[in-house]
Amino acid sequence: MSTTSSPDRPSPIDCCSQTDVTPVTIDAADLESTAPEYLRDLKRDLAEANLAPTGLTVRACFDEDCSLATQEEVDRIRGYVRAGAFLGVASVTVSVSDVEDPEKVRPALEACAERADREGIVLDLEGPITIER
Repeated sequence: MSTTSSPDRPSPIDCCSQTDVTPVTIDAADLESTAPEYLRDLKRDLAEANLAPTGLTVRACFDEDCSLATQEEVDRIRGYVRAGAFLGVASVTVSVSDVEDPEKVRPALEACAERADREGIVLDLEGPITIER
């Protein structure tokens, strides 16, 4: 089986047909849970309402100079990346309000961005910190 596309076959994107759905961005604070059962019901409810989740927004704060607190916050963000992958979003936007120690936070966020990339999601950061990609 070849993994290269044949020039005489259209790509899956070329074969897509449009449907009438409204793209929505979900605020992570509005989610009751990131459990698969809850997300499955939410995904079904969104589909029935002709809504397509395209983004997930997460608020984060790294105001403690503590490796454990940093890891807990990144683990929370990673949970939302998994939830976003389950829902089928294209991006997770992390709105960071405060960063006490950027050198401690940056590698953790870069690892989270790699995880998002493996899930097919773009991790965007808003706030006082940037990461290398």
